[in-house]
Amino acid sequence: MKGLGKVRCERIKWHRITFWVGLLLVTAGVALAQNPPQPPAAPQPQPSQAPHAPKTDEPPKTESSKPAQAAAQKTGKMTVQAAHATIRMGEAAMVKARNWENSWLTGVYVQKGRTMLPLTLQQRRELYLQQTLTTPGAYMKRMFAAGVDQYREVPSQWDEGWDGYAERFASHEGQFIAANSLAALGNAALGYEPRYDQCQCKGFWLRSRHALMRNFLTYNHSEQQLRPQWALFGGAFAGGLISTAWKPRPSTPWANAGYAVLGQAAYGTMLNLFIEFAGDMNRKIGLRRSGAPKQ
Repeated sequence: MKGLGKVRCERIKWHRITFWVGLLLVTAGVALAQNPPQPPAAPQPQPSQAPHAPKTDEPPKTESSKPAQAAAQKTGKMTVQAAHATIRMGEAAMVKARNWENSWLTGVYVQKGRTMLPLTLQQRRELYLQQTLTTPGAYMKRMFAAGVDQYREVPSQWDEGWDGYAERFASHEGQFIAANSLAALGNAALGYEPRYDQCQCKGFWLRSRHALMRNFLTYNHSEQQLRPQWALFGGAFAGGLISTAWKPRPSTPWANAGYAVLGQAAYGTMLNLFIEFAGDMNRKIGLRRSGAPKQ
């Protein structure tokens, strides 16, 4: 997060520099356009000369003003282009930051209107790394769960301070990595779909039912036929059993496994509902998904 803040500060800094430099260039160009260099004064005719003598040494005024006007026009055009580029960069950054429902918080999912295709082994490996290690939302979930355990003082043998919180967070992290690794291996072996797909239907109840159903059912390799989420809940069950190895005694393996399955059922349903309706919530508060046309 600090790195993201630093990058944003650097962008803002360069945007400000571009704005002021462009403003100075426009000011200089306008000043040149309004005050073109004056041609040298023509010599006054001598009394002995005829009044109608032609002034051959005076250069045409239009020729001297053209370079300044061209410079001003070019400077103004470059400044406008720079301003538009800065606006586009700012909008892209804001849209990326505001699209909190897409990838960084919820992980990878299939948006409405897109066709689901079977994943290759390489794609499954990349998806596993994203869902397990590189998605901030997964860490936020474990941080929240560790905070709940800290408040409840579970396990009671661990401290109440930061050391106890670190132990609880590490426990949830290890259990999640074990569960997600086993679920990924199971889905790959069975050819099951590990991603959530937004409902192609309309209506609150139909979409809610789809989100609830997809936490317990998934597609097989055909991406059409539904099958029970054996790998997902099997991984959660095994992760609960494995967590008994580092939790203080007395710690019942079957109880840990049962709580893990219940946690997956509750959290998976809430996550699916969030993914399903996140776009609607974005539109309600005036945000727009990347690439969406302006209204």
